[in-house]
Amino acid sequence: MFAPTIFQHQVQRTSHQTVALHRLQTHLSFAVGIALSCIAVQGHAANNNDDYAAAQEALFFECTEVVTSTARLACFDKVAQQGKTPGFTMSKQPVDLAKTLRTTIAGNPQFVFAEDDDIVDADNSKINSRPNTTESLDTIGLTEREAKVLEDVGVTQTDIEKYTPLSLAYDLDQNSERGTWTVRPHNPNYILPLFYSADPNLTPTSSDKDQDGKEYTSNDMRNTELKFQLSLKTKVAEDLFDTSADLWFGYTQQSHWQVYNEDNSRPFRATDYQPEIFLTQPVTADLPFGGRLRMLAVGAMHHSNGQSDPISRSWNRAYLMGGAEWGKLTVIPRIWARINNESSDTDDNSDITDYMGHGDLTLLYDLPNQQSISSTLRYNPKTNKGAAQIDYFYPLTKNVNGYVQLFQGYGESLIDYNHENTAIGFGIVLNDWKGF
Repeated sequence: MFAPTIFQHQVQRTSHQTVALHRLQTHLSFAVGIALSCIAVQGHAANNNDDYAAAQEALFFECTEVVTSTARLACFDKVAQQGKTPGFTMSKQPVDLAKTLRTTIAGNPQFVFAEDDDIVDADNSKINSRPNTTESLDTIGLTEREAKVLEDVGVTQTDIEKYTPLSLAYDLDQNSERGTWTVRPHNPNYILPLFYSADPNLTPTSSDKDQDGKEYTSNDMRNTELKFQLSLKTKVAEDLFDTSADLWFGYTQQSHWQVYNEDNSRPFRATDYQPEIFLTQPVTADLPFGGRLRMLAVGAMHHSNGQSDPISRSWNRAYLMGGAEWGKLTVIPRIWARINNESSDTDDNSDITDYMGHGDLTLLYDLPNQQSISSTLRYNPKTNKGAAQIDYFYPLTKNVNGYVQLFQGYGESLIDYNHENTAIGFGIVLNDWKGF
């Protein structure tokens, strides 16, 4: 009677084992299927990644054919970031001056930014007359091959403008990863070991001073000297007033050193000190002949030579500044007004604007092969006096540029504000300065 029961238990156990084995085989088959599927997907992804990497490498290689610095940087950035701004920076929206003016005239004064589409006037009607579109590439100054490469990569004029000298100098399109309170170049940082003056100022005097000035001999004041300049700035605050405005502090020191005058202990002939504070506002407005207004700024500057009478010179001024671009040409106009905070008895140089004028104009043009040329012009039409300086830069090494400076006119240094001179210098300038 026990045999059928034992047999029945054996049959049931065998049946359970068979079911368990079948389930195990099913699970193993499922796991193997998943693993094979993953391997197949990974292999397909690897092939796609290889194809993508090859395509990116080809695009990077094409970007190296672009000679223009700003366009080449925009090309590399477009390939690497797909046109997106890196995470450590913040894109800025410039104020559209034309649209802002139209809203103000329409009775609804407000700042209108370049990418705002739905700004309305006082009657709730749209003020924008045209939609914002991606701007086409400006091919002025580009070769046919460069233009084709940039178009193939998808670089627009807006992409290129992010890397222009003006944009990089003043963070017009995006805030630099350097942030605030970090030191950056301001005006050029250079040293000219050979600086020759055709007519040195041997009798520096103030035009309206009763007291006599100093007098020097040709041995006291040699024609050839060393000239150098240190100029730095730092961003104090950024994105102010909800308009992407930035506050800056700058300092420039320029010295003339009679280093070759061994008979008189190699003295410093003149040193000028120029601290300033200024506010920059990114803007956009179309200008004639394909130009674009990129920046407006306001600032105040102190300028002195740290000397005592009779060769003390100083003045303070407030200025308005703009920044515009025409392709490779950058234009920086500036107008100023003197701040008269001294009486006529203590003023070292009350007639300084007769010679220094009421503003200046700086031009920068990028040449092929990383070269550039810039000029600064001053002129007072009432007195027919002013000055012109031309600067030429050419690459020597990765971090240093060769530099030639040519000056003619009044005010080559503050002590010489009323002395006309022609001078030329040869030396080097740091590579991260672009002519402002």
